[in-house]
Amino acid sequence: MLFSKLEKKIAFRYLRAKKRGFGSVVSWVSLIGITLGVATLIVVMSVMGGFHDTLLSRIIGMNGHVVVYHQNGTISDYDFLIDKMRQNKVVAKYTTSIVPIAEGQIMASAKGNNSGAMVRGIRMPDLISKTQNGARIYGKSLDAVNDGELIIGASLSRALHVTAGDKVSLISANGGTATPFGTMPRIMAYPVVSSFFMGMYEYDNGYIFMPLATAQKYLNIENSVTHIDLFLSDAEQSEDVVKALDTLLPDGFIIRDWRDLNRGFVGALQVESSVMFLILLLIVIVAAFNIISSLVMLVKDKNKDIAVLRTFGVSRKSMMKIFILAGTYIGVIGATFGTLIGVLMAIYIEPIRKFFQFITGRDLFPAQLYSLSELPSKLVPSTVIGIAVIAIALAFLATLYPAWRAANTDPVETLRNE
Repeated sequence: MLFSKLEKKIAFRYLRAKKRGFGSVVSWVSLIGITLGVATLIVVMSVMGGFHDTLLSRIIGMNGHVVVYHQNGTISDYDFLIDKMRQNKVVAKYTTSIVPIAEGQIMASAKGNNSGAMVRGIRMPDLISKTQNGARIYGKSLDAVNDGELIIGASLSRALHVTAGDKVSLISANGGTATPFGTMPRIMAYPVVSSFFMGMYEYDNGYIFMPLATAQKYLNIENSVTHIDLFLSDAEQSEDVVKALDTLLPDGFIIRDWRDLNRGFVGALQVESSVMFLILLLIVIVAAFNIISSLVMLVKDKNKDIAVLRTFGVSRKSMMKIFILAGTYIGVIGATFGTLIGVLMAIYIEPIRKFFQFITGRDLFPAQLYSLSELPSKLVPSTVIGIAVIAIALAFLATLYPAWRAANTDPVETLRNE
């Protein structure tokens, strides 16, 4: 056994002592500190994880997890290429859909208003499947959209002051007509039949969707696309798919995954998450230092008891175990209660937010600012267990110095001074 019955009995007796043990103010501060630290860490890391997944799903939702380009700017025979991709075992295993895209930057103009935008040509069945996850469509149903019709972002439609039925002129510097005086911009007008709201400013204010055939004609890339998007069942498997496509596709193709395409955003989320973890971990570290203070005072208060135990044959090793057990017990209780509180708060974070919003009378999570209708939370069992283990480990480490002092108490000197 790691601890004998005698060691456990003495350790628990010291913890129950009102003056310096578990009943002391310092011990209670240590216990509450570890509980609050663990609970706060679990809640914050769960909310950060929820933000990470929700925002990434919004950003990646309309862009592929893996994107295939060609150095020439366009990809011809894309249907043949897509079939070839689907025949690859790795690609077929992780891919849910492969979508050809024709995309280009344009200037949108209507009723004297102008705005830069990105026009994206996509097959309507593909667009329908990609807008089912939280996007709202106003106007004509997507399955009824015909060639030559536009679906425009809600914020962009407001900026241009257009509604369903109005025409928008698209002006592109590419694919224009060559003249002796240079290339004339390509200008074509299309009717707006629908608008969409995805909750991401980048899309709502800067994207116009149209059927793939219409975009190919407008961008002057008949029978070609600008890139191919691959959507995966698990975004974390994108590296395996990139490696498979590197081997599968001939020279000239450029393959990027969602990490490369959103490197700044993903990096910022990871840094923020790591910094928040380190800052909140300080709460647990401070509580661990309180355990040191509590046990040092306990050792000082129990000097005579320690000397008597040593004279009765209790070894230095056993004395160390007694005080290690006493301090670690505080850490285990604090981590247990903190984990329970943290998990419950993470699960019910949205009702808690609404309660405090009702009490304060203020909007604590504006949807228009964060582009999210509710506070997201994602509990990861490994993270929860890891936080609890770290708290217990810090409590254990905090007991080593007081336990060493107790084990090195000289019984003869102590009893002589009594």
